[in-house]
Amino acid sequence: MTTAVHETDRGEGGRLSAWETVREAVGTGDASRVAAEVLRLDEAGRREAARALRGHIAAARDAAHERHARREAVAEAAEERAREEFVRAETARGRSSGEAHESWWTWGRFRPGHGHGVDWAERDDWIEPMRVAGAGTLSTAAAVVTWLYRRDFTRWRWNGDHDPLLGVIAARPPEWQADLAVRLALRLRATRGRARDDSAELALEMLRRTGAVPPDHDPLVVAWVSTPADLENDPLTGHLLPRIFEAQGVGRALREDRVEAPEWDRERHSWLRSLRDLADAGRLDRDLLVDGCVRRFLLGGDAADLRFFVRLYDLLDPAPSPERARDHLRLLPAAPGPVAELALRELRRAGALDGETGGLIGEAVEALLFRAEGKLVRAGLTLLDRAARDAGGGLDHLAPALASAFLSESYEVRERAVRLAVRHAGRFSPVGAEAVREAASTLPPDLAERLSAAYGEVDCSPAEETDDFRPVPLPSFEAPARRPFLPALGDLTGTYTRVHDGVEFERWLDGFVRSPEARTAGEPLPGQTELYGHRHWTRPEQWAEALLREAADPGAEPPVPEPERAPAYAHHVLSVRIAEDGVETDVETDFGRLPAETRENIAAALAEQGIPLGNLEHFEEGLPIEGEILGISMMSSGSWRRPEEEPEEPEEPRDRLPGPDSVSPPHRAMLLRCAEVHAALKAGTLPPYLLATPTLTSGHIDPAELVARLEGYERAGATALPADLQQALLRLPREVDPEIVERGGRLVSEAGVMLARWLKERPEPVTRVDWSHGDLEYTHDLQPGEHHPRLHPRIRLEPAGQPLLDVLLADPPPYRRDEYGVHMDSWWLLLPSDREAVAMHLLPHLLDGWNRPGYFHRYVAGLFHQDGPVGEGLALPVAYLLADRGWHRSAERGQELFLRAAAAGCLPAAECGRQLGLVLRRTSAKLNDALSSLEECARKGAHREVWEIMTGLLPVYLPGPGERAHSAHTRALAFAAEAARRADARGPIPEVARIAAHRATSGYVRAARALHGRLDR
Repeated sequence: MTTAVHETDRGEGGRLSAWETVREAVGTGDASRVAAEVLRLDEAGRREAARALRGHIAAARDAAHERHARREAVAEAAEERAREEFVRAETARGRSSGEAHESWWTWGRFRPGHGHGVDWAERDDWIEPMRVAGAGTLSTAAAVVTWLYRRDFTRWRWNGDHDPLLGVIAARPPEWQADLAVRLALRLRATRGRARDDSAELALEMLRRTGAVPPDHDPLVVAWVSTPADLENDPLTGHLLPRIFEAQGVGRALREDRVEAPEWDRERHSWLRSLRDLADAGRLDRDLLVDGCVRRFLLGGDAADLRFFVRLYDLLDPAPSPERARDHLRLLPAAPGPVAELALRELRRAGALDGETGGLIGEAVEALLFRAEGKLVRAGLTLLDRAARDAGGGLDHLAPALASAFLSESYEVRERAVRLAVRHAGRFSPVGAEAVREAASTLPPDLAERLSAAYGEVDCSPAEETDDFRPVPLPSFEAPARRPFLPALGDLTGTYTRVHDGVEFERWLDGFVRSPEARTAGEPLPGQTELYGHRHWTRPEQWAEALLREAADPGAEPPVPEPERAPAYAHHVLSVRIAEDGVETDVETDFGRLPAETRENIAAALAEQGIPLGNLEHFEEGLPIEGEILGISMMSSGSWRRPEEEPEEPEEPRDRLPGPDSVSPPHRAMLLRCAEVHAALKAGTLPPYLLATPTLTSGHIDPAELVARLEGYERAGATALPADLQQALLRLPREVDPEIVERGGRLVSEAGVMLARWLKERPEPVTRVDWSHGDLEYTHDLQPGEHHPRLHPRIRLEPAGQPLLDVLLADPPPYRRDEYGVHMDSWWLLLPSDREAVAMHLLPHLLDGWNRPGYFHRYVAGLFHQDGPVGEGLALPVAYLLADRGWHRSAERGQELFLRAAAAGCLPAAECGRQLGLVLRRTSAKLNDALSSLEECARKGAHREVWEIMTGLLPVYLPGPGERAHSAHTRALAFAAEAARRADARGPIPEVARIAAHRATSGYVRAARALHGRLDR
């Protein structure tokens, strides 16, 4: 069947059968040709073709896909030739091959004339011919509708051409066409994808052509309003226009309709403009449109569904109509806000709310005071006040309206209702006054007190607490046991690839130094290696391999490769100023159009400055520049070194350590120890064992053991390796037995004296975290923030001058590079008594949510059971992860981290709250996310810690001088009041007390007063 699409067999006498002619036409992908063949068929031919169509779907699809694949292969070959030609041309202009390829992929392939792609939609060019064939041959309209929208005919996109299809349909009887039009209309669904489906356009066109009465079908009306239409001349207008006010989905389809088209789409059709213009010209009944809008409002819907009709009503600007007043009144209680505002405005214009006219004012007031929108409730209070002033007798009939106002969520509305009730208190009967007094029980105490003076004592005792909060103990988390550290590894050649793990690193290095025989035992390393081709060894595995190779073949290591210099390249753009006919102009020109002497001068000047010729090296002679050359300017870009920038003699590299900016400081500390062991091995000065190997799994070294190791060094006359000694000092616990201190004081070597000084007075690093945004550094906590800040961890230690200490206890870089963060899971092992310093090294990775390791929270949690003071460094990640909801982040991770810190007793809660305030000010973190996490933590036993967090957060987060309060500040105060109640907290917060002292009555101030009142007891 597949080959029959391309080569048909001839019938008797060389003539094709009816189906064969249609099949051959379908194989061309040309729907117009298929239409022409179908129209030539007689009744028998149509029946023959209709019988064969369904069985041909798969063959037609496969043939079209094969045609597309062949064209795509040709296009790819053409694009490859164009790419090669482009790269050759660019390299001839002086650019490197890499730059030329990058230019091709960024802009070269998109230049005019370089487009070789094949449209993916061409895979579907069999579909429309098959649809046309079915529409022209199937017998019934129902069969044609089913055929046209088979699932097999789902397209990537529709090309917008209905002519072939309409041509074959037009040959059918008029009654058949009308039946098809109605069936197509009834098939429409509101959810059908219009971009890939022509069902709406075809149904509307068939209804217009046949004059059939459109069926009562909402999706048809939505399709009609979704396509631009000439309302005055469209035969469907009379049928469908009245239905736009009842059909579901019309308002949503037209919600973005505007009278004036936007700047970027001046040709956009506007239904609002068309309906207004026709109504103004008298060709559409304005009252029909206005009544339709009111009818649509009464049917209901959300604000988005009714937006178009509100705009249309306003645009029509109907005259005041007392007849519509009752309908407008029905809209006040429950219609969306914009519709209710429109209805209220129309009631006022019609005079329905003036005094006793129409008797609607009482109903309007009651309806408005039940609304949630403050604007409408205030309008209701204004009406209520006026009704009270205009009424001649008692006001008992207004008591229910006042009761509704007392229930409003807006304090301003309730306060105004109280003022109104007090003003008219004398006009309520005892029964009405009692109703007002009972309704006032829901008022805040200050408002209830004001009402009591006029109506008697109001019972405003608070209702019983409905909070389901029950304090529970903090969850317990198992702390890692501090066990003896594992012994040195014996199989060095079999385990050197595992030294990326911190524990394995220590065991392997210890085994290498301690056991000379183990260095050459085991399976020998492969002879071929890429190790020595790298100028820098950035991974501990590379250093371990180098140590093994040096031990096996001393002195065989080749010299360190010279640093690679980036190739120089340049691109020059020439401009000349010429004078012609007395007019001076500046124009760009090719190098080949300049005089030969000028070209030589330019080349000599560039060579003198050390600038490559680049694209000027290869040029073609061009037509000389016409006119007098007054001057030449040249703009050069690229990479090169001027002669004065060349180093006199390149410094011979000492070792293969990467630069300090290439890896994270803790990573570099591991490499420093590898490098000094490597250097000592080559020099024959390795000590008998290392000093820094931990004695506990926490990374600590027993002080007595370290003293004993140095005593052994002194007996053997060994010299301590500097980085190894400094790492050993950092692993000492903070508390040391005095006897050990005294014993260490008897050491006489340089390393022993350094240890004794450390044991007597351990230096304490000073840490803090600074923030910046761009070039601006934050100078105080209340400084207005910008998103995407950068953290600057600070670590200071005196005295300096020790290589490894200067790496680990100095400022980490605020940025991260490709190798930054490697071995992060082992950093805790380097500074077991300075967890705050480890946290500082983690901070450059904290805000980078995309590249931050997925187990980052575990690295932070691992510090809770280490030693040392805690401060901003540990508080900040705990605070940030409470509020972080970035990509693939879960709230549970931050909550568990907070609970673990609280359970371990190392949570600096107030500082954590301060850092959370800075996070909310300076990053995209949201208050609601932070409060949600804190609420969960409070319910899991950390309610006291949550309150301490709020004491640190509020002074930082609440608005500072020149800042305005917003709803988030009010929510923070309300949450703090609840946290204070749960923790039974006391003691005022100065920043909250200052806000509470304001005379304003906003929700923000009231929330501050509520919190301050609870604390200042």
